[in-house]
Amino acid sequence: MLRLLLICWLCTLSFIGVAQELRVKDTVSLTQALAQAQDGDTLVLDTAVFEGNFNVTRSIHIKGEAGAALDALRQGSALTITAPKVIVEGLNIRHWGRDLYYHDAGILLLPGADEVLIKGNRLVGDGFGIYGEQLAAPRIIENNISGNGAIYVLDRGDGVFLKHVSAPQVQDNHFIFVRDGVYLESVTDSQIHHNQFAKLQYAIHYMYTRGDEAAHNQAINVDGGYALMSSKQIYLHHNHVSQARDFGILLNITNESHIQANTATDVKHPQGSVELGNEGKGIFIYAAQNNRIQDNEFSHSDTGISMAMGGEENRLWHNRIIANQNQVKYVGDTQLEWSYQGQGNYWSEYQGWDLDLDGIGDLAHRPNDSLDKLFWLYPEAKLLMESPVVLLLRWVERQFQPRMTTGISDSFPLMQSVSPALIDGGTQ
Repeated sequence: MLRLLLICWLCTLSFIGVAQELRVKDTVSLTQALAQAQDGDTLVLDTAVFEGNFNVTRSIHIKGEAGAALDALRQGSALTITAPKVIVEGLNIRHWGRDLYYHDAGILLLPGADEVLIKGNRLVGDGFGIYGEQLAAPRIIENNISGNGAIYVLDRGDGVFLKHVSAPQVQDNHFIFVRDGVYLESVTDSQIHHNQFAKLQYAIHYMYTRGDEAAHNQAINVDGGYALMSSKQIYLHHNHVSQARDFGILLNITNESHIQANTATDVKHPQGSVELGNEGKGIFIYAAQNNRIQDNEFSHSDTGISMAMGGEENRLWHNRIIANQNQVKYVGDTQLEWSYQGQGNYWSEYQGWDLDLDGIGDLAHRPNDSLDKLFWLYPEAKLLMESPVVLLLRWVERQFQPRMTTGISDSFPLMQSVSPALIDGGTQ
């Protein structure tokens, strides 16, 4: 009798402990499977449309056959996850709600959904693509997330919205027609790599974050590329932005960050002007301190580098400032030196010489003169900018190199440009 009881007990344990793979073919069977699933189970969704709002409360793996789709019928969130270590893979998710106040999302991650993996899904909807709060280590990889291009950009949800999240990874995703591609608020130690962004507000938007890294991301046709706001210790490197309207990189009250080997080109605002300050800027440094800005390219934009409101305490060197309508805009009361350890920046308009052939210009470069400041302060004088008298005054000032008490000076201008593709990623 004792042996029989032991055998029965072992059989019961084997049934409880073994993970199951369950195939579901319609909405009713998916709802039942989610309610009955145990940790470790796998749900395989057949090629079908599963309508409604679904909840995941166990640590399971959900994967779809080709064509498997969740359709939220334009209400609420399509998939809400509250369990840790859930995997969602290979689904088409569509038609969730657009109420941003209630966080309508294709995938809604609530507290407890730590270490989830969301991989290889296609999400198309009006609200947030993926929304998560109070989480640890979510991984969002190889997804396509699209908003609604017919909606005003600020009324769309973000592609990925994370708040009070530690160590998220967002990698190899494609974002289009959302508000911000990736929005991070009060996040630490994020890793955002190899994503593609197009036709949205900002590619990556940091707010109150710390210890983040973004590398090898591509943004095209956006309002702004990479917005670092009220954050610190961000390593932004080897990213690209082109065809932006407002800025390529924004440092707004951001400190102790390293901006390296990024490219911002063709940043132009069709209705902007340098005099009014709303032109396209390769990089805009606003009240940001103690940042290292090196090996970047700012080119073919309205303004290459713009600095305002206490952005003086930053180190800039080895950057390439090429063929911008206005290379630098700085209106301040400090004389700034943009070089480091005998290495300055490359300026496409530099007209000095290098007699000792050491690769460094023999004359200091000053990208702005006193007349630039005059026109910025008094935009109504813009009509005089190309007059013969103004051109003569500019030429005289550059020939005599007068001692300046305010403005930008590069005492070691580089004679040759180095492509950011040749610069190793390195470490902080």
